[in-house]
Order: sequence, then C-alpha cells, then structure tokens
Amino acid sequence: MTTDPRSPAAGLPGARCPGCSVAVYPADDTCPRCGGPAERAALDGAGTLWTWTVQRYAPKSPPYEPPPGGFQPFAVGYVELDAGVRVAAVLDVGDLGAIRIGMPLTVTAGDGVPRARPTTSAAPHTTTAAKEGS
Repeated sequence: MTTDPRSPAAGLPGARCPGCSVAVYPADDTCPRCGGPAERAALDGAGTLWTWTVQRYAPKSPPYEPPPGGFQPFAVGYVELDAGVRVAAVLDVGDLGAIRIGMPLTVTAGDGVPRARPTTSAAPHTTTAAKEGS
C-alpha cells in the first residue's frame, strides 16, 4: 500500500545536506549553507507557528476568480518545523481569532500551497531557536 503524498505520514518532500545537516523545503539539489549536494528527505511536518497574518480582502480581478460561495478571509503563516525549516502555509484553523505564535501545527504538502492544521497531540513542540538558546 502506498502512502498518500498529502498525508502527514508521508512527510514533506524536502532535502538534507549530509555535510552540514541543513534541511530545506521544498527539496533542492544543493545545500543553501555550504553549497554541497543535498539528499532528498521526507521532513516531519510537526512544528510551531513562527508568524502569521490574515488575508481579509479578495485579490483584484483578473486573474482572481471568486469561489462560488464568495471570498472568505483566511490565514497564512510560517511554521517552523522541528528540523529548523520555516515553511509558508495556509493555516486551516476554525477560528482566526484563536491563532497564536508558538501554537503547535502540522504541515502537509499537496497540490499548490502547503497547509497547516493544529496539532492534536498534547505534547508541546519547541522551535530550533528555542532549543539552541537553552
């Protein structure tokens, strides 16, 4: 049985440098830090919200075409994965007022922009920056 590439179990299609251990998303053949070759790796989508904003106005038309139900405000943000990578994603949350920096999220990839949903696990996540400062 093949894992759906959009499921959290598949991970994010990133890369990791065997020389300096830097992880990147999306995958790249070259390490951005040392310039060496990077190897494809499935990155765990678990992380915390680094920053965010709410898009409250519909883009100008054309090329934007409103969906059948009309434009609905949505949140986008950067999620810092436990691997240290910050991934831009649409935040799939029920209440835009409940979004907080540091909230645990799980990022999944699929067609288009990655999506982040609140993590159902009660275990808190710490960012790489917080780990390095300890």
